[in-house]
Amino acid sequence: MIEILEPNFIFADDRGKLIQLVREGYKQINVVHSKAGALRGGHSHNFNKEAFYIIEGSLTLKLNQDGKKEEYSFSAGDMFAIKPGVIHSFNFLTDTLLVGMYDKGVEMEDGSKDILPQGDERP
Repeated sequence: MIEILEPNFIFADDRGKLIQLVREGYKQINVVHSKAGALRGGHSHNFNKEAFYIIEGSLTLKLNQDGKKEEYSFSAGDMFAIKPGVIHSFNFLTDTLLVGMYDKGVEMEDGSKDILPQGDERP
């Protein structure tokens, strides 16, 4: 259901740090700020693999696919991808800043969106 990722390239010197998350493979990039205690997600995607890199903060990720459930904790510096068809929900433990990336993009060519809400059925 999930793939743990590493940034593509990291360079650091006395000026600071540059982190290159990916070189290719993603069409849509979002920066998301969530407050402590916020819940996001509760949906899946038919076509998109969605990857995340946590810049600062921490969260709990709950996953559900065909009744199989998994839960992970992530914090600053962690990077992971969620496969298509996996219902995912985030519980933000602290104020969190992250980058979200879709390999195909949520907006489809026909104007629809590749977001399948699951209502109150959260993982």
